Amino acid sequence: MNFFGTARSQPNSGSQGRPNPSSVSRWLVSDVAVRRATSQDLRTLSEILAASFHETQGWRTWLLPLIRLGIYEDLRHRLRSSQHPHACLVAIDGGDRPRLEHDLDAPLDAPLNAPLNAPLNAPLNAPRLARGNQLLGTVELSLKSTPATAWHMNGLSYPYISNLAVRPQARRCGVARQLLIACEQTALEWGFRDIYLHVLDNNLPARALYTQLGYRLRRVELTWGATWFGQPRQLFLSKSLIRS
Repeated sequence: MNFFGTARSQPNSGSQGRPNPSSVSRWLVSDVAVRRATSQDLRTLSEILAASFHETQGWRTWLLPLIRLGIYEDLRHRLRSSQHPHACLVAIDGGDRPRLEHDLDAPLDAPLNAPLNAPLNAPLNAPRLARGNQLLGTVELSLKSTPATAWHMNGLSYPYISNLAVRPQARRCGVARQLLIACEQTALEWGFRDIYLHVLDNNLPARALYTQLGYRLRRVELTWGATWFGQPRQLFLSKSLIRS
């Protein structure tokens, strides 16, 4: 299975005493394990990524089937490609205790053992009995290159984290932390001493997690959208993987 390890998740204490009926049910995670993604994971991963990076309410919902299909095909292509080092990792709930989740408003509460040939626009609102080995999140690690210079015609390669996404019901349970740690271990195995990622400056929870894990700001990248339309700036972060 090529597991990267397991970790005991911490409960989400931020919402104690403040119930919110409109919020989705929290996933009762016991142990989180990280492994390499397989083709059998693609359907669920496309749904997790669509829910994390695209609007899931309002008039844009009619685009979701097309968005999920596009994500599915892009990820399938990357999994099959072997031209450059690439790792798509998934976090799974490794616990063996049954947990009943029932939230008709949460699209990702659907059974995760649906047939692989099931349509990507099938309704995903059925309650289910969740057991271990269910996908909770995903992340990708690949190599990017700096612009070519007179000294390095092909640029310098560096490991880059992207597409970090966690199922809404499993957030604040340590899933993202374990995925990031697995990426760092993989980058070390590839022979690199540093690792890099981008985060939007208004994504405060993600920035707090990266700071806790030792990521530091390298530069602020201004885009046309940030300069002229008030869109969030992109922060380029890095972390040294070698303890001094």
